Amino acid sequence: MPSLEPYRSDIDRIDDQILRLLGDRAKAVVAIGAIKTADTKNGNLHTANREAKVFERLFKNNPGPYPNEAIRHIFREIMSASLCLEGPIKVAYLGPKGTFTHLAGIRKLGSSAEYIPADSIKGVFQKVSHGQANFGVVPVENSTEGVVNHTLDMFFESSATIYGEISQEISHHLISKATSLKEIKTIYSHPHAIAQCRNWIEENIPEPPVIDVFSTGRAAELAASDPTAAAIASELAAVIYGLNALGKHIEGHLNNYTRFLILSNHKPERTKKSKTSLMIYIKDHPGGLCDLLRPFSAHGINLTRVESRPSRKKAWEYVFFIDIDGHVDDELVTKTIRELETQTLGLKLLGSYPTDEP
Repeated sequence: MPSLEPYRSDIDRIDDQILRLLGDRAKAVVAIGAIKTADTKNGNLHTANREAKVFERLFKNNPGPYPNEAIRHIFREIMSASLCLEGPIKVAYLGPKGTFTHLAGIRKLGSSAEYIPADSIKGVFQKVSHGQANFGVVPVENSTEGVVNHTLDMFFESSATIYGEISQEISHHLISKATSLKEIKTIYSHPHAIAQCRNWIEENIPEPPVIDVFSTGRAAELAASDPTAAAIASELAAVIYGLNALGKHIEGHLNNYTRFLILSNHKPERTKKSKTSLMIYIKDHPGGLCDLLRPFSAHGINLTRVESRPSRKKAWEYVFFIDIDGHVDDELVTKTIRELETQTLGLKLLGSYPTDEP
């Protein structure tokens, strides 16, 4: 059998080279951070456009055998650690630890950031608006369960804007201190997760009551404190709370994604592929929705989402949340918004930010 030692020696030598190069990279990062800090106009250390260009260049130059997705994960953590060298990065999310919102935040901003759990979506918005966090992460819609109305409603009262988005694949596990399904007497989870896993529960463990809680992370906490309880939650939650996976990938639909929004008090830099979100009040009259949509059609603007919510100003009056392809600085988008401002009761720009594809 060939000796492993030469190969292990090569790996040690290469690891030492990587470590030295990371140190050189860190020195450049610290220098950049000092320049950004001195520039009072730039209050945001994270630069979306620079990040997008880094990944684009890395994917183009990737010689293999690592796939681009592996390269993304590796450099996401390098960039996360580097960003924290420039200054503290605090991220509020719908907690506690182990929620899919927590997982989405790590995917976008890396594990080196300081993650601050909030007990509600409103709490995430407040932490960002009050400057207690640089960023916030909130769910906005699921591919099978639809829109998260509470997130949309918070834009009525919050000054926080959309800095980015994350399309996160959702895979549910049944996790518990127990070692078999027969031991389970109670199941906890978020209502959306319960709905997505209803068929599996009815087929495999129909007797125990299924109880709604405000997050999958909270469900995992409850399961960790009761050996007869289980939670429908993420694999990350199982690791964090030391729970066994009694059922894996128990969601009823393939391609189950949740879209999360990154909130901030700062605007991201413009990137090649952007999305713009608008909140629009319209006049209550016949053909009002048709009139609202006409400027988008006239300028060839693609709508990716249209949602309506009660306006809170007058009974049976509605406000529309609209996502479009393009950046607010694009000429056609600018023209469309100007037309809408003259034809509607009010328009609020919620953000122009980099598009994230599932």
